[in-house]
Amino acid sequence: MPGFLLEVGTEELPASFLSDALVQWQERIPQSLEANSLKGDVQVYGTPRRLAVVIKGLPSQQPDREEEIKGPPAQAAFKNGQPTAAAAGFAKKQGVELDALSVRPTDKGEFVFVQKRIPGRPVAEILTELVPQWIWGLEGKRLMRWGNGDARFSRPIRWLVALLDETVLPLELVNGSKTIQSDRISQGHRVLHPEPVTIAQATDYVTTLKSASVTVDPEERANLITEQVKAVAENLGGYTVIYPDLLAEVTNLVEYPSVVVGKFEPEFLELPTEVITEVMVTHQRYFPVFKPGSFQQELLPNFITISNGDPKKSDIVAVGNERVIRARLADGRFFYEADLTKPIDSFLPQLEKVTFQEELGSVRAKVDRVVKIAEQITSQLELGEDQSQRIQRAALLCKADLVTQMVYEFPELQGIMGEKYALASGEDAEVAKAIYQHYLPKGAGDILPETLTGKIVGLADRLDTLVSIFGLGLIPSGSSDPFALRRAANAVVKITWVDNLPINLDDLLAQIATDFAAKYHKDRASLTTALQEFFLQRIRTLLQEEKQIDYDLVNAVLGENDPEYTERTLKDLLDVRDRALYLQQIRNDSTLDNIYETVNRSTRLAAQGDLDTKQLEPTTVVRQELFQKPSEIALYNALIESVPQTQAAQQTRNYQLLIAALTKIAPAVSNFFDGPDSVLVMDSDPEVKRNRLHLLGLVRNHARVLADFGAIVKNL
Repeated sequence: MPGFLLEVGTEELPASFLSDALVQWQERIPQSLEANSLKGDVQVYGTPRRLAVVIKGLPSQQPDREEEIKGPPAQAAFKNGQPTAAAAGFAKKQGVELDALSVRPTDKGEFVFVQKRIPGRPVAEILTELVPQWIWGLEGKRLMRWGNGDARFSRPIRWLVALLDETVLPLELVNGSKTIQSDRISQGHRVLHPEPVTIAQATDYVTTLKSASVTVDPEERANLITEQVKAVAENLGGYTVIYPDLLAEVTNLVEYPSVVVGKFEPEFLELPTEVITEVMVTHQRYFPVFKPGSFQQELLPNFITISNGDPKKSDIVAVGNERVIRARLADGRFFYEADLTKPIDSFLPQLEKVTFQEELGSVRAKVDRVVKIAEQITSQLELGEDQSQRIQRAALLCKADLVTQMVYEFPELQGIMGEKYALASGEDAEVAKAIYQHYLPKGAGDILPETLTGKIVGLADRLDTLVSIFGLGLIPSGSSDPFALRRAANAVVKITWVDNLPINLDDLLAQIATDFAAKYHKDRASLTTALQEFFLQRIRTLLQEEKQIDYDLVNAVLGENDPEYTERTLKDLLDVRDRALYLQQIRNDSTLDNIYETVNRSTRLAAQGDLDTKQLEPTTVVRQELFQKPSEIALYNALIESVPQTQAAQQTRNYQLLIAALTKIAPAVSNFFDGPDSVLVMDSDPEVKRNRLHLLGLVRNHARVLADFGAIVKNL
């Protein structure tokens, strides 16, 4: 079966484009083949100078296929049983005789159809059409034009290889007056093999390029880099960290990776480790070398970088890199020493010159809002005076380092330098740590703050951002979320859950929204509603994706357009988490099955009554003198016995007590409906009917303490 090779040779591609392009081709090319009834083993390759795909096991020809083609309506195609001009025209267009037409009913009436056998096309012909689509269909940021054509690609295309087995597949890429024609001639490594490379047949691609000092498989390059870097670090008497983003970037910057080891003056190790690693990893794409057992706290005066040049000249490459990092570290030392000459709180006035958002004013104004929100959270949690003072101080200083020289030069160090400068200024250790930790988590999978001060300041900062940006109407839509509001809301919920903070989010949102609306003349009610809906969406997502709760159980604990559940959820985030987890538990161990029918049958009928959904106590809403059957008395007594357990479950979030109570009620409900002394709920006497509906409403209400059972899907 034929093999196919496509290689698009270019000027050096940005690492980010190469990474995205590989993913796009890996997804789209198999889909494109399948859409044309073709299959094959697709392997995508790429280096800074080329994108390539090798497809093995292609058929030589597309299979023949049967296709049903719909024609005109039957009433237009035939009159009095005879074909009309419409039928004749359709048959001629499809290349068939009139007797090949058939009439079949559809949702829109009877139509004429023809069954055609379409012969498969040669695979070479199909590939000739698909290849330009694969190339020009690649998406990316800042695509460029070159020459005098309108073609857009990340970088100019310089050559094109297209082989079907050993035969060149004739292709042309036209860009204005310039035409690039396919051939079997590729290019090797710029330095190690500058001569052109002839590829004999498609499946020889990887080995042929390797002989020209080009490793086309990104995964192989990444493995080579990882092995070499770790080995060199060990030889230096230390160890390194393979940062995933750094590895991905350097992998896509080289065709033949070789390790270069550099050094810098030990005196620079007096700088904070974070400063040195930031310079190395983010700015220079170096791998730092740590002392054994230091857990990324102490560095050796060495670095490891990946070269795309001649390994024999690594010493020369090292000297150049050493010169660069020496200058960067000298800058860092200057900034650090200059910043240390001032106490951290002296930077606060400068925050007035930094804009948070055009309509919201300066970062200093934001800090004042964060201080106030942190005070509101502290009040809710009823924290002591000492803790409250630490939280207020941390909230005041949490953004001070943004105007330091170090963070201005290296923005990624925000918070990190704030902690160090706070300690140097004599601030409390927990205050200093909170300045760093209030930014946590920075993304999915990141760690959460450890200190209570860091948690509360982090919550206050995010709540201010959420309310303020929502207040301006800049609500995330689709994938657009420039202010990372989804991430902020997720962090609020996760910090609350992980640390069991009994905050009332509903009250906090109302307080903050009220202050914002008053200052900026916005509608408080609509702002609060939008924020509530947004948080409910995030809670729903976190329960399903992180807590692995079934979707219907999430619906049950959040309620479906139920204001009572909305308010309850936002007032007690810990409660909604615990209810969801417990509901999933009793589904998994089948306890839910034992009460599902009882509760749901009661709930369906109770909807026809008028009992308040929060009512639990039978004695105030059920009239015993209206009982006609022993089953009513039994259900009434079972409900009375269940009240203490249900109330205890509400107060302690021990929902096992509630389920135990519902399990005891279940036989009485079954007898009420189906036993020897069962009753007709919808009695002709309206007072008896209402009394019986109240009994069922109480069953429903006890169950509602856990969830809306009507939202639960049986046997999911």
